[in-house]
Amino acid sequence: MIGMLIAIVVFNVIAFATNQRLTKNQIIHIWTFTMVFQMLVDHIIDGKYHGYWYFGEQPEWKDLLPITVLIPPVNMIFLHWYPFAKGIYKRIMYVAVWVLVITFYELITLLPEPWGYFSYGWWHTWYSAIVNPFLLMSVILYYKWIRKMEK
Repeated sequence: MIGMLIAIVVFNVIAFATNQRLTKNQIIHIWTFTMVFQMLVDHIIDGKYHGYWYFGEQPEWKDLLPITVLIPPVNMIFLHWYPFAKGIYKRIMYVAVWVLVITFYELITLLPEPWGYFSYGWWHTWYSAIVNPFLLMSVILYYKWIRKMEK
């Protein structure tokens, strides 16, 4: 729990202190999209198939912390520095670096409590490495859609 609380503070400070791209409306949209999408994915992989879980195998109120205040600012940080105006190679490399960082962070969350808060059932780290690019691309596509709707 300590590791997660530290991460929540650090990621939120970075997200809000460095944000120069996202409007308040876009932040609300990305935050909401992230929570709903994460709950959907967790509901299927954790709830139905018991692939992984936060803290314990049974749902607990503290499971909401990573979904509501940890992962959304990470997506804000990701979008803030995403090289929208650069070539495809730079964008692919940016996503690849983020996949490595997120996967490494996931390994840290697997540490025993109080530092870790995440556990695997049948899930493996390399599953995350395969799935994360698609999750990050969905955030990019959603952000682009929101910008288009704002115009």
